[in-house]
Amino acid sequence: MKNMTMRAVPALLLVAFSGTASAAAFQLWEQNASGLGTAYAGSAAVADNASTIFFNPAGMTQMPGIQISAGVTGVGPSFEFSDNGSSGLLGNRIDNGGNAGGWAAVPNAYMSWQVAPDWFIGLGISAPFGLKTEYDNGNWIGKYQAIKSEVTTVNYNPSLAWKVNDKVSLGLGLNYQTIDAEMTSAVPGRLAYSKLNGDDGAWGWNAGALFTLSPAMRVGVSYRSAINYTLDGTASTAVSSTPVKADLKLPGTFILSVWQQVSDKWEAMGDLSYTQWNTLNSLNVVSRNTGVQLSSEAFDYDNAWRIAWGAAYKANDAWKLKFGIAWDTTPTNNQNRSARVPDNDRLWLSLGAQWNGGVYGKIDVGYAYLYLKDPSINQTKTFGPGLTSSLRGTYDDSAHIVGVQYSKGF
Repeated sequence: MKNMTMRAVPALLLVAFSGTASAAAFQLWEQNASGLGTAYAGSAAVADNASTIFFNPAGMTQMPGIQISAGVTGVGPSFEFSDNGSSGLLGNRIDNGGNAGGWAAVPNAYMSWQVAPDWFIGLGISAPFGLKTEYDNGNWIGKYQAIKSEVTTVNYNPSLAWKVNDKVSLGLGLNYQTIDAEMTSAVPGRLAYSKLNGDDGAWGWNAGALFTLSPAMRVGVSYRSAINYTLDGTASTAVSSTPVKADLKLPGTFILSVWQQVSDKWEAMGDLSYTQWNTLNSLNVVSRNTGVQLSSEAFDYDNAWRIAWGAAYKANDAWKLKFGIAWDTTPTNNQNRSARVPDNDRLWLSLGAQWNGGVYGKIDVGYAYLYLKDPSINQTKTFGPGLTSSLRGTYDDSAHIVGVQYSKGF
């Protein structure tokens, strides 16, 4: 189908940020490890390290001086297909593809700096979206639907925050985000595979506000904009090569968060987020020479909600224990689910801990288990008159997430 020439993006960054989706579809919530233990509840209100730049840049006003925070999370999903009546053009009927998931690293790094009593600047580097599903055998039963699907993003986020007064803070950030995408599948009647492989870079923005209702309670609101990409390169077959382009719009996300100091020992936090996945209907590959559409990958996504609740217990001056729970809805359904993203609603169960070493900084560790409702799939692809492939069955899905974060103020 297609082979797009990659632009010059640093290879080490592409490898490092090749995250695997853990939130709905291929969104990544793992922008720090400090929030993992509470299932990212209170993400736009906690503001306890420089990673607030991603969730709510206004949170920088809670941190004096220079603050740094860096970490990595490992995401390990599992996607195992079971056939139940697939028909038409198929690969090996007794090969269900094995586990299409696998472990991937999602790193992050942030710095904030108080440049004046009421003004703060910062920079964050993270991966807001990521996907990797790859079936073990290129001749599995669903090879005409998908073999490999990979999306990698790297986001550069310079930010500014203003402390209006003791009650209100505002924040604004610019985002330059790069994307690399690759999708492969089998071609009917040929001993070859189609390949879609391209990249682009585009701009977006994020903004937020933080309201300090009392010394023991904060409310945060934030929004990250959608980002429009145009992937371009060449579409290649055994006999031709054509310059192509493909437009892709990744969604914006709104977050409402609350943090409260319940007692000397306990903190509680909550989160409600809304992601506008309806920006992603299909990926249409178009010839740059003629404007004719050459192929299309359908998504037909709906918007999605996520709700989370978490708590932290201060055991002593050095140790804090965390736990959280979240419900994350999928933008897909049984009618449009794809073998590339065999997603479903998920329940987060999280645990974590923080060690406060004083002048040595803080170290956060976290773990989450994601329970996904087993999704069914009924995906039909048409290649021409009388040439169809219908993949029917169910998936057994789950995921483990582990993370570590170091934060320090100067």
